[in-house]
Amino acid sequence: MALNLMFLLVVLKLVTVTTSYASGNAGGIFGPALFIGAMLGGTVGTLAHRLFPAYTATPGAYALVGMGAVFAGIVRAPMTSVVMIFELTQDYAVIVPLMISNLVSLFIASRLQRQTIYDALAVQDGIHLPTAETRRRHGRRQVIRVMHAATELLPAEITVREALARAHSSQFQTWLVADRRGVIGVINLSRLERELAEGADKQLAELVDALVFPHVHSDQGLDLALERMGANQIEILPVVSRADVHKLEGIVTLRDVLDSYGVSPTRSGLS
Repeated sequence: MALNLMFLLVVLKLVTVTTSYASGNAGGIFGPALFIGAMLGGTVGTLAHRLFPAYTATPGAYALVGMGAVFAGIVRAPMTSVVMIFELTQDYAVIVPLMISNLVSLFIASRLQRQTIYDALAVQDGIHLPTAETRRRHGRRQVIRVMHAATELLPAEITVREALARAHSSQFQTWLVADRRGVIGVINLSRLERELAEGADKQLAELVDALVFPHVHSDQGLDLALERMGANQIEILPVVSRADVHKLEGIVTLRDVLDSYGVSPTRSGLS
């Protein structure tokens, strides 16, 4: 293709793609990236081959490298670009210059615009995808980082009346119920008060399900712990072993979770 034509097509394609997206019409990323890259690479390759014909490859090789480099910079997927160009050519000859071009393109694109094109388009549509930083923060907020030893356990064999008597001197409104196997359930103050009217001599073991009760594991996230606290209206969750659900490793409280997120129950009016 003529040098002037390739350069003109680069400019026209940039204008048409920008106009298409800015006006809200349908448009693509994959096709335009490859086209712009091919024309830009062909333009550079033609100029280089005219100036240094003995030291440079043909414009077609530059067009292939340009396709991959522009695609890697726009989509931020350098290895996908390498595989794609290799599938097109079935030749390793351009792989090394392509990888170098991809890294340079990715570096420049990341410095000029930290947000990728797909993320920006998703935000325009009201879709907010998790970022790498969000995933890193999520990984750091695990139960194991805030859990601590359990200090208040209610024996499963005591009655509702006895449990309420102990509850008056407790700082919590939720307690773990344990027997010889270990923890077998969680009970809160409101449940005890309801059961007092129906049968004060019931044992706590009758009020909990030893097989299915709210709990978390140490490697799970605090968001899951908060979700389970809300679903069961409790402020304490037992942290149990994955090998044995009755083996208590510690507890995590609502205050622990809120402190991890930088929320003070006192300042926010939470109880």
